[in-house]
Amino acid sequence: MSVPLPTSENVKLTPPDADEVAVTARGCASGAAPATGLTPLQQILLEALFPAMTGHSVDLGEFEPMTAHEFALALAPRDLQFRTRGVQVMVLAALILRPLPREVADRIADFARELCVDESMIGVARQFASGSLGLAAIDFERNGYTSEWRADDAHALHTSTELASAWDASVHDPGLAARWAALEILAPDSLGRRVWELYRSRGFSFPGTPGSAPPLLAQHDWVHVLADFGTTVESELEVFGFIARANDDMRAFSLLAMVISLFETGYLRTGAGLFEYSIGHLSADSHVAVRLADAMRRGALCHDNATGADSIDFLRVDWFDLAPMPIDRVRTRFCVPSKSAAALDAGSVGPAQPGGISPFQFHAGQQLADRLGVPYNSYGAALTDT
Repeated sequence: MSVPLPTSENVKLTPPDADEVAVTARGCASGAAPATGLTPLQQILLEALFPAMTGHSVDLGEFEPMTAHEFALALAPRDLQFRTRGVQVMVLAALILRPLPREVADRIADFARELCVDESMIGVARQFASGSLGLAAIDFERNGYTSEWRADDAHALHTSTELASAWDASVHDPGLAARWAALEILAPDSLGRRVWELYRSRGFSFPGTPGSAPPLLAQHDWVHVLADFGTTVESELEVFGFIARANDDMRAFSLLAMVISLFETGYLRTGAGLFEYSIGHLSADSHVAVRLADAMRRGALCHDNATGADSIDFLRVDWFDLAPMPIDRVRTRFCVPSKSAAALDAGSVGPAQPGGISPFQFHAGQQLADRLGVPYNSYGAALTDT
């Protein structure tokens, strides 16, 4: 039987203490673990996430499994948002399994039901587990972040023509392209100029021109600069962890689920109108989980000083309004926290640092400079520390 949500009189809204964190971590591990127990990557990820998000470390080396009902009773005082975040952690830990056992997806569904949580990505996990990858891709669009996309949501994208769907490209829009190109003339310390440098150094095409990313996806490029994340695949995991956790609309979790499914397991072949799968980027280096966890922490702590909102949809911000501002002022507006020492030690770098650019992007930037007849400038980005 489901454990009902608390009333407004008895809901617990204070941060969890060490004991509650330990129980929550044990419950999430219980939901996501295969029959043989947590995989090493699952354990690394969960043991990175909980201290990053709560300040309390957890040890899941020999955890005692809980039933769905036991976990729901442990979270009985917690509201729907808290419970949903717990289920999303389970789903995240399940999505890094390849293969994903059907019993894991079904068990997470049981946990969600006991918690009175309706999390659409559980259905996606079930599709992955059954091998229905095409149906899962459709479910991402039907039930995820863009499920209620409307034409007027595109106002911040500044396209000249209406987009038929959220991830539509706009490759013949001179006005849009000119708006992006004009970022070059902004002050060197401005957000917009830094985004222009990111594009030029990597050979990226401006939205509105052939070969460009969909305008909605291009919104995340501003976050690369805002939150100081490079543009390698590992950094994409950080960016979307940051974006997903900053948004209190629970459907934003699908953005993180998408990039995990693209860049760790390859359950998705394509995503967001441009991305193509490339597997193993979370499991290749245990430090990436630490970076992802810290990115989620930073996103959760963001606050919009201009609107007073704690929930920020960074993909719907009108970045051109903010483009002339010094980047430090924009970071102050959104209360973007600094990276943790653990994330820095784990190799988290910015777009203008060594390691913040991929070899493909570096060479594409050089080729663009050659076509334009100008010297190549990486604006600080480099392939290695040497």
